[in-house]
Amino acid sequence: MTDDAMLTSKHALVTGGGTGIGLAIARALANEGAKVTITGRGQDVLDAVSGAGIHGAAMDVRDEASVNDTVANAISARGPVQICVPNAGIAEGHSVHKTNLSFWRNIMATNLDGAFLTIKACLPGMRDTDWGRVIAISSIAGLRGLPGAAAYSASKHGLIGLIRSLSEEYMGQPYTFNALCPGYVDTPIVDRNQDTIAQRTGMTKENARQLMIDANRHKRLIDADEVAAAALWLVGPGSHSINGQAIQIAGGQTA
Repeated sequence: MTDDAMLTSKHALVTGGGTGIGLAIARALANEGAKVTITGRGQDVLDAVSGAGIHGAAMDVRDEASVNDTVANAISARGPVQICVPNAGIAEGHSVHKTNLSFWRNIMATNLDGAFLTIKACLPGMRDTDWGRVIAISSIAGLRGLPGAAAYSASKHGLIGLIRSLSEEYMGQPYTFNALCPGYVDTPIVDRNQDTIAQRTGMTKENARQLMIDANRHKRLIDADEVAAAALWLVGPGSHSINGQAIQIAGGQTA
């Protein structure tokens, strides 16, 4: 990083930033000079990856007071949030007839309510400046339904609807709102899902993992750094006309 790095002086906030896609995005932003706040429910996980421009703050995206207080503290320490990355999410599936209301509400509270609360808390800082970027991490499940994952798919569809509505509401102003829609990414979520699929179906863990690999059009897991590169593009020079988009990162056309 040099003094003329692309994002020097910008403050970015990434939810679910301690692992996987969130951590890859946080590191990419920090490498470009941004002051990055990462959040998650476990302070120990955040502390383990903090440093070099990355600052961890425990936060539960399901809790409005937790979100508001944590974002306010981050703004006090590092200035207005101009890059907001609602990434925190739960990727779990049940068939509808096996989905109880508690499971449904927890998925929605984390994946959709959490994004809404985070964006809402960060928006005032953007509106007080002359630049802002919101990049929500949705999924290909936000563009087409996935079998056995109705709650997850609905939450990710809702997230894209939120982003599209915000892009219309602030049209012509110096802020953009976009969603990234990855297929299966090589993160701990895939590791957990392979175990769940194997337990549910009786197949081997290797075959369960291959099932997810085969769901990506190019037949490989996506690297988290590929998603981070797309996020950098959306905050980089010349990105101001990319707005209200749901950008697929899935190895080919999926919807």
